[in-house]
Amino acid sequence: MSSLLREEMDRILFRSEGQKLEEFIEIEEQQQGRHFLCVSITKDKEAQISVVLCRRVKHSRTNKLQKYGLEDSYERTETWALEDLLILDGRDPDTDDPCFLMHFDSVRSIRAVSCAAKYTLARCLLSLSKKYHHTALKLKNYDWTYIQPTTMYSDRGDCIVLAQICFYAFNLVCLSMCPVPLA
Repeated sequence: MSSLLREEMDRILFRSEGQKLEEFIEIEEQQQGRHFLCVSITKDKEAQISVVLCRRVKHSRTNKLQKYGLEDSYERTETWALEDLLILDGRDPDTDDPCFLMHFDSVRSIRAVSCAAKYTLARCLLSLSKKYHHTALKLKNYDWTYIQPTTMYSDRGDCIVLAQICFYAFNLVCLSMCPVPLA
């Protein structure tokens, strides 16, 4: 479902302006409708962060059996440049809190739908900051182990990780079968 949503949002809202949608997360806002925090790359290779509102809109159908159909409408309500983001503040790394703060000239509070979404966005923004601005984004109050994976799991496929775990388990079984001299 999210890949279809991503493709539709990219096609309707970003590609039409010559941009490429890199990442998006769903966020909770006061206003009616679904909201997303999107990260896109412009034609000039600049990263942008946008709040996008998705509304269901009725429209007339050409099909004689149905009078009305529903269609998603996307609208950017806020946009910032990634280079203007001074600090990405996770608020409290020790609790399971999906809220975070984006410090621009003013502070924008965001509530993601989950902590996983919050960390996904942080990893994306950190990567794009290094790639396009050649500086590391300042992260505050994030658990670094979820931002930068350990060497055991870093960018390796699930099969390799599973094989490594099986290898460790096999070694433990072999060691447990070895006789221990009682002296």
